[in-house]
Amino acid sequence: MSNIQTVGIIGSGTMGNGIAQACATSGMQVVLVDIAQAAVDKALATVSSSLDRLIKKEKMTVAEKDAALARIKGSTNYEDLKGAQLVIEAATENEALKVKILQQLDGLLGADVIVATNTSSISITKLAAATQRPDRFIGMHFFNPVPMMALVEIIRGLQTSDATHDAVKAMAEALGKTPITVKNAPGFVVNRILVPMINEAFFVLAEGLATAEDIDAGMKLGCNQPIGPLALADMIGLDVCLAVMNVYMAEYNDSKYRPAPLLKEMVAAGWLGRKTKRGVYTY
Repeated sequence: MSNIQTVGIIGSGTMGNGIAQACATSGMQVVLVDIAQAAVDKALATVSSSLDRLIKKEKMTVAEKDAALARIKGSTNYEDLKGAQLVIEAATENEALKVKILQQLDGLLGADVIVATNTSSISITKLAAATQRPDRFIGMHFFNPVPMMALVEIIRGLQTSDATHDAVKAMAEALGKTPITVKNAPGFVVNRILVPMINEAFFVLAEGLATAEDIDAGMKLGCNQPIGPLALADMIGLDVCLAVMNVYMAEYNDSKYRPAPLLKEMVAAGWLGRKTKRGVYTY
């Protein structure tokens, strides 16, 4: 049983509104904060239409939808976060911005409030050190789309206390998620394994061992993956995959993380995947 009943979320983008939906449908009170009212309104509309799809699939009633939406308070004012037992920062993946937000929270929240970050790449230990509550700071890495994906990586910084870890783990379980506990390191667990696999697929493609279609079919049918690594790269964005490999290369200084030349070449060409209508495949 989780003791966390009210959750604050900073950032109402894709991840923020997904986390808000997951919390609200699990019976928690949510305060969703963003700098612009337009962003907050858009997030609430996104949650509403997401719940409508669940009603259509008969996984939720109209009354349940209304109750869930009533639990989410949208706001542009940090003061509204004061009643929360846990605040999750889900702002843009920018270290300076995250540090600024975390330091703002320090002056606002009670000493016992836990602060989590949904970062996928920034060091939890480093962010914790920028706060006045390093023992009550932790990483909660949700996966997109949050309402559908069962996994949450719970990342302990060097300073994170056992009590903080246990409280956040219980809260993730209360959301119906399956948490895994991870030590702080670049890429945590999933992306540390996933992105080098995608990078290796580019080496295989460049060597002409098989066509892109056959590489993807091989991994789907041979490893039971729902989508092949090259199609997944197009979905994530080739520029994002390259940026992640560059981080691993810099942080670990190990040649096994060198980005595939073909990946670098395609990013240089501006072929970034679905978002540019052209990547490994044409869209």
